[in-house]
Amino acid sequence: MDLHVRVVSPHPPGGRCTLYAAYATVLNACLDARIEVVISTERDAHGSGFPSLWVNGLAAQPADGVILMPADLCAILATTGLGEKALAGLAEALEAPLERMMEGA
Repeated sequence: MDLHVRVVSPHPPGGRCTLYAAYATVLNACLDARIEVVISTERDAHGSGFPSLWVNGLAAQPADGVILMPADLCAILATTGLGEKALAGLAEALEAPLERMMEGA
């Protein structure tokens, strides 16, 4: 599966942007996703500006409207044809960067 993940972030990245970049790293490690980090000055959370994470050209949308959670990413990845078994392991791997961010908050 060809997976392209784009993170839109300011420079230097802040909390959610750092988390989304960490999610992208997990997707690269687990699914061999191509990662692109785009530096932007436009604030447009979960849209064309920062903080946002795109999967194959689609902006991932958080269920709570604020922060992407592993389940949100798994939902968009399911639309790419990723199977349940792969998604289950991936959800667990995506929890690690989220926990690190929460511990630092």
